[in-house]
Amino acid sequence: MNILPGNTVGIDLGTTFSALAQLGPNGDPVSVNNADGRPITPSVVLLGEDGKVIVGPSPERMSIEDPKNIVEAIKRQMGNKDFFVVYQGKKLTPEFISALILKKLKQDAELHIGPVVNAVITVPYYFNDVRRKATQDAGKIAGLNVIDIINEPTAATLAYAWAKGELGRPDKMTRDRTIMVYDLGGGTFDVTVVRYNATNFKVLATDGDVMLGGIDWTRRVVDHVAEQFHRKFNEDPRSDPETAMMLSQECEQAKRELSNKAQTPITVYHKGKSLTVSLSRVDFERMTADLMQRTRDTTELVMQQAGVGLGELDDCVLVGGSTYMPAVENMLKETTGLTPSRDVVKPEEAVAQGACLHAALLEARATGEASRLGKAVADRLRSVNASDVNSHSLGVKISDPNNRQRKINHIMIPKNTTVPHKVSQRFVTNTANQQRIHVCILEGDATDPEACTTIGDFRIVNLPSNLPAGSPVEITYHYDKNGRISATARELTSNREATTEIVRDSGLTNDNVDAFETLAKDYSVE
Repeated sequence: MNILPGNTVGIDLGTTFSALAQLGPNGDPVSVNNADGRPITPSVVLLGEDGKVIVGPSPERMSIEDPKNIVEAIKRQMGNKDFFVVYQGKKLTPEFISALILKKLKQDAELHIGPVVNAVITVPYYFNDVRRKATQDAGKIAGLNVIDIINEPTAATLAYAWAKGELGRPDKMTRDRTIMVYDLGGGTFDVTVVRYNATNFKVLATDGDVMLGGIDWTRRVVDHVAEQFHRKFNEDPRSDPETAMMLSQECEQAKRELSNKAQTPITVYHKGKSLTVSLSRVDFERMTADLMQRTRDTTELVMQQAGVGLGELDDCVLVGGSTYMPAVENMLKETTGLTPSRDVVKPEEAVAQGACLHAALLEARATGEASRLGKAVADRLRSVNASDVNSHSLGVKISDPNNRQRKINHIMIPKNTTVPHKVSQRFVTNTANQQRIHVCILEGDATDPEACTTIGDFRIVNLPSNLPAGSPVEITYHYDKNGRISATARELTSNREATTEIVRDSGLTNDNVDAFETLAKDYSVE
């Protein structure tokens, strides 16, 4: 990690909204407003016909644009090597589109605080290594020096504990506290149980879903209204991209209104026909009950894995804009026995503010200087230590000892293991005179490798001649505190370490990143 001259910030790169924050000189995290004077920016990219790129366009602007030029929820595609958007004859990857959002955050913040150089960017706890690398690549493409990737619940915990005046203050905190962070954003979901005191906090258990968030609730409303329209006019408004986009915006607004109202109208116009549907909160909660149940199942599982029962948590912290839905609070009251908290940190700003605390902590440790923050704040930051767990089991593909023709996933590091973690295990070669060994790194708990995610592989080459079958090979996995993975292998008969190289099957190469970084400079982002 290298801290460069310039401002150091924390960034929440969200599915539906993104935010940037910096630690002020008095030690309080401050959300930096965008050019519109708001602390959050829609994670929507409009690729204009005129070559202009607009991040976070207004609904009015979106309504007059071709829907194919509007990219939303790109976070769900991070690390997907098969996804791209064609613009001006170029294939733009999720990393590049995310970089445009980051570039907008960066240039808007610079209007207020000057050059933004170093950044900590957050990711859902359940992001795998490929998605984490994609996020880091997006930051580099945007011209940021990404000094760390931090999990969103960890960031939220930092913001919460810091706001309560507890972190770095052993004089004010005399016992451990155990809290749950329930993070339901626009496109992803995490729930995490954390135990902390003044100088240390440790993640006990975590789980989540990168394909579950507020947009799924909105889509249920869209489908409901579209079906009502079809029933009356025998036409489906979702068949027209422009109508579908407008309907989605109407339903998103209605969903938000139902957090404060018992009922709200939704109007759809299609092919000269119009229909107004009155949607009640009761009906909305009924049609999305299965989505809420999915978050409840995950919450109960994580509590069980963390070893905490009903009434044993000190607090339940709400993070993410979708937690404003009343059904979330009601479900968590039943599950935890607590009234969830959103008064200590704002759900939509907590993650960015926690990220900026982590960024300031890294800056204070790396520079050893306290000139910007003051000695008291810097010393308080440096006293804090965090311990996380891995959200996915890590395994290696091996031959089944009971059936050599069958491959299985052998778990090396189980899910919810405290990280950083390093483990070595011995395996044996399958055949005599074997010249090379292919080591395939898997993420997932399933025994079948096909049900897991292959996140990388490497080969041990130039094995000794006349090597007998059953010769021992030692495989070492290292899972660092940032959720990044490395692996090595050593052939033990000759007691020499083979050269290993991890080649990810997804993500951009360094050349790709450099090329996209150059391309990003050509785009003017508004």
